[in-house]
Amino acid sequence: MKPLRLIPCLALSFLSLVLPARAALPVPPPPQIEARAWLLIDAASGLPLAEKNADAKVEPASLTKLMTAYLAFAALKEGRLKPEQTLPVSEKAWKAEGSRMFLDPRKPARVDDLLKGVIVQSGNDACIVLAEAIAGSEEGFASMMNQTAKRLGMTGTHFLNSTGLPHPQHMTTARDLARLAGALIRDFPEHYKLYSMREFAFNGITQPNRNRLLFMDPSVDGVKTGHTQSAGHCLIASAQREQRRLLSVVLGAGSDSGRAMESQKLLNYGFQFFETVKLYPANQAVASLRIYKGKGSQVKAGFLGDFHVTVPRGSAKNIQAQTVTQQPLLAPVRRGQRLGTLRVSVDGQPVGEYPLLALEDIAVSGILGRGWDNILLMLR
Repeated sequence: MKPLRLIPCLALSFLSLVLPARAALPVPPPPQIEARAWLLIDAASGLPLAEKNADAKVEPASLTKLMTAYLAFAALKEGRLKPEQTLPVSEKAWKAEGSRMFLDPRKPARVDDLLKGVIVQSGNDACIVLAEAIAGSEEGFASMMNQTAKRLGMTGTHFLNSTGLPHPQHMTTARDLARLAGALIRDFPEHYKLYSMREFAFNGITQPNRNRLLFMDPSVDGVKTGHTQSAGHCLIASAQREQRRLLSVVLGAGSDSGRAMESQKLLNYGFQFFETVKLYPANQAVASLRIYKGKGSQVKAGFLGDFHVTVPRGSAKNIQAQTVTQQPLLAPVRRGQRLGTLRVSVDGQPVGEYPLLALEDIAVSGILGRGWDNILLMLR
């Protein structure tokens, strides 16, 4: 894909992307979903394909354990925990209410078993053991959960425990949960495979994974169920078909089977009526922009990661991209600095606006170069 040429001042450029021609498939409205809140997104583009009450504050129940696992995976990656390491089982963990992996307070448990207990068996006791090992206390761990939620952009979330046991201030949203699930899959692919385990046995007790879709749909490889009387039946599900991944979040369904069926509806809808296109690979220049007072007169702008968009199936040939930059651009510029916006549309309908980032550092030029560019800027 050739870089776009930009004109001075407020620079606008258009690009019609030449893609295989197919007839666009009419997109019907989303299916009726029997739940309090729900959301379907494409994992690569992050684009929501269908939603209802996605920003409403809701009780997350055991979906909270996604964040517990995320922080445990981070501790493993950083070497603060080891898979074979054994952790003591505190009295608080042993007496945990709700679902359990049936830890024995007289026997330390391995970290790798505890993770399976959290993910497959939804064990509240396992969550507390990991929380205490990572942060010293569950209260300290909750603080870490909230710091990580803020870093991930989960603006509607507040955690008070590692388990999801009910509390009036322990809240999240469907959109935040989709963001968390996507981050877990992206940041820890080597551990995400645990979410596809159908059962796990510990202390002679075998418990099945409560995610029914693992047994119903071979494309589903996770993620997590949740249930309390007040939260209803909840499910975050992820499916991959033909190298494309979708994430569905269903909160407050009426039954265990209902949350699975409603999630299946959403996933089938997204795969049938939408497609995802990679417009630009990571670090490819989308535009080469004029820069003043720098060591070099041009700076490359693009995306630091692969850039995807999701559009109605068959309409990829009609994608248009428009770059917008505010001129003049002045050095210094750092890689990752926002330089403009890429506006994407299909058939004249906006898809989204995305930040164009500097792909390189541009240092300030010497006094002669800055002086010459000052003259050019005055002439403009």
